[in-house]
Amino acid sequence: MTIGTVLVVEDDAAIRRGIVDSLRFAGYGVLEAGDGAAGLKIALSATPDLVLLDVLMPKKDGFEVLGELRRSRPNLPVIMLTARGAEEDRVKGLRGGADDYVVKPFSTRELVLRIRAVVQRADGRTPGLALEGGKVQVGAAVVDFAAYTVTRGGERHGLSRRELELLRYLIEHDGETLDRQRLLNDVWGADEFPTTRTIDTHVLKLRKKVEADPEAPRHILTVHGVGYRFQRRADGGAPAR
Repeated sequence: MTIGTVLVVEDDAAIRRGIVDSLRFAGYGVLEAGDGAAGLKIALSATPDLVLLDVLMPKKDGFEVLGELRRSRPNLPVIMLTARGAEEDRVKGLRGGADDYVVKPFSTRELVLRIRAVVQRADGRTPGLALEGGKVQVGAAVVDFAAYTVTRGGERHGLSRRELELLRYLIEHDGETLDRQRLLNDVWGADEFPTTRTIDTHVLKLRKKVEADPEAPRHILTVHGVGYRFQRRADGGAPAR
């Protein structure tokens, strides 16, 4: 039984095959195309639940395809997929209407989790992340997912890739209590060997960048003996540490 259909538009046959196999193993139905023009035709004629869209492709590049999709199917979720890691490319994709942006190389586990999150947001089951320019307001802080930064009180702080992934995951699960093992599995994955201390260290770093008072956090809260809970809007109650 499939859990949705993903259209993979990628001109590198080996990469495309690896993605297709991973998605099928995860339970998704898959459509595929090897260039932008073919991908656009399938996206407009079929009914995929999400499009994985490479940027550098023959006939039509990913940005061209994204623009036409947004005019014809504005609500179709799109994740940009590319080897480019420059900030201007991420910003261009997000401002063009992409729901997320994954930079090669990536783990297939990470990709499947990103797909799941974007599809769920499109279905209204989780709080959306995409504001103008790929930014999210968290209290007094502004998280810019395109630029890998947090700005608070006029100060701009850089985020590592893992810090960004952890913060994204926390925001997507706003209000949920997340135990440390779940965070290890879903953010770090099976390809690495982190410990629960790794999570605690990353949370401390995020609090210093997001929270007005890292010693009395209002957004990234500790659930003692379990893990953490994120609340995007502080409730004004006593903070949990």
